[in-house]
Amino acid sequence: MLKIRIMPTLLFKDFGLVKSVRFDSWRRIGSVMQAVKVYNLREVDELVFLDISATPDDRPPDFETVDEIADECFMPLTVGGGVRSVADVRRLLEVGADKVAINTAAVENPELIRLAAQQFGSQCVVVSIDAKQQSNGTYEVLAWAGTQPTGKDPVMWAKEVESLGAGEILLTSIDRDGTMSGYDLDLTQQVTGAVSIPVIASGGAGSYEDMTSVLQAGKASAVAAASIFHFTEQTPLEAKRFLKSRGLNVRL
Repeated sequence: MLKIRIMPTLLFKDFGLVKSVRFDSWRRIGSVMQAVKVYNLREVDELVFLDISATPDDRPPDFETVDEIADECFMPLTVGGGVRSVADVRRLLEVGADKVAINTAAVENPELIRLAAQQFGSQCVVVSIDAKQQSNGTYEVLAWAGTQPTGKDPVMWAKEVESLGAGEILLTSIDRDGTMSGYDLDLTQQVTGAVSIPVIASGGAGSYEDMTSVLQAGKASAVAAASIFHFTEQTPLEAKRFLKSRGLNVRL
């Protein structure tokens, strides 16, 4: 059985880290390098770095910044933001990313998932799915940093990206993002029940109990979180100890 992973998320916008609420209301929270050095000391399983301004600004990934982060990062690093081509994936892997997250480009050109998986292996390819609940209770995938509706159902899209070769799905609830009100269990259950690849639950972590719920009831394979680690005394190591006490298979 795969070990459950705790994955802090760093959101990068305009040269610094930010906190968002429902993909809006940006608040600056410090420097990337400082955060990476802190997480190096906190026994983090993996780190997620997302440049959330790259796609809206229509620019490629900031390879230089990723190179600098990778030099200081002593844990597996997933990088996303601005990825538009196989060449972008290759370059991110060359400068130190262990996995590459693809979001908008995957929606606009699903074949990119297949090409990246064929060239670099599915284990390197993470498809990021940002979903928002609609007034009728259904969910829709949004692209362009959560600003553009796609008409895609997240469950059907998750199945498609798995068939194309994605190795993991980073599933974010836009409604829960930054609220610390708990993960969206319904959304997570729908997606994990439809695919066999690991699903990383993101958006809403406010307590260790929230993580327990999305792992046990939601059947997620990993949890990504930001605010809980930036704005409370809770830590990834304490989270793993708590999950271990609940019978979950974590790495200590």
